[in-house]
Amino acid sequence: MSDSTFTTVSVGSYAQSSALSDYFALLKPRVMSLVVFTSAVGMFMAPGELHPVLIFAALLCIAVGAGASGAINMWLDRDIDALMTRTQDRPLPAGRVTPGAALALGIWLSVGSVSLMALAINWVSATLLAATICFYIFVYTIWLKRRTPQNIVIGGAAGALPPVIGWAAITGEAGISALVLFLIIFLWTPPHFWALALGRVDEYKKAGVPMLPVVAGLPATRRHIFWYSVAMVLATALPVVIGLSGLIYGVGAALLGVIFLVIAARVAWRKDAKDAGRLFSFSIFYLFLIFVLLAIDHIIWLSPGFGA
Repeated sequence: MSDSTFTTVSVGSYAQSSALSDYFALLKPRVMSLVVFTSAVGMFMAPGELHPVLIFAALLCIAVGAGASGAINMWLDRDIDALMTRTQDRPLPAGRVTPGAALALGIWLSVGSVSLMALAINWVSATLLAATICFYIFVYTIWLKRRTPQNIVIGGAAGALPPVIGWAAITGEAGISALVLFLIIFLWTPPHFWALALGRVDEYKKAGVPMLPVVAGLPATRRHIFWYSVAMVLATALPVVIGLSGLIYGVGAALLGVIFLVIAARVAWRKDAKDAGRLFSFSIFYLFLIFVLLAIDHIIWLSPGFGA
């Protein structure tokens, strides 16, 4: 990837002083916040105990690792980010941070977060954190993103691993319960991102990114959104099936699932562009509430004297 592709950024623009907020933006803080939250729920639900200081350290490592991979992702994608309205104001295409500084930040934070996780928590969680960072950078960003419309499907594994890392931080292993949490996020990712992509087909075409709407067309993408949504809603029943959660979560997840499927069905068959925007916005709220319900249910339903 050559810096010569940046025709929209003048050479002198890198002389501008970079504010701390620009470096923080490289870490994709909104994505990082969701990563930390799902990791925290994974830790909370895992059987076992960990000192509060170590819990904080583990969450910090996961947050920093997620941010590090985001910074390297922005370094790798700086050429296509400059071509898309949604991303062209990011620090690199806007010329507020140099490519070298962004790459250095990502590498140092990656090494630091994994090293601290290994030394302070355990090697299993550190290995999973390293695997998540590497998967996001090498498998998703470098290999899949510009080559296949399945980029989001396969690449979504990186975003689904944080609760598994949190679980392993407490237990030292990744069991069936942790994998169920992984599966929920993994199946949530395609409808979430495809809903966004439906409204940005021209931008993805211009950037040369083969998102599903670009390659397969809008009708096929709408159908994929619906059927992945069905699979995701079915997956949200698994915590009850395996005994990880109880009635409170089960009822709440079912109600949220019905709402999600109604919106997804409208996207699939009504073909109103506004429905895709509604699904994208609701999907964020939906995933947050699913994990809130998991945590609440764990406190109430599985507490001694209530769920027993």
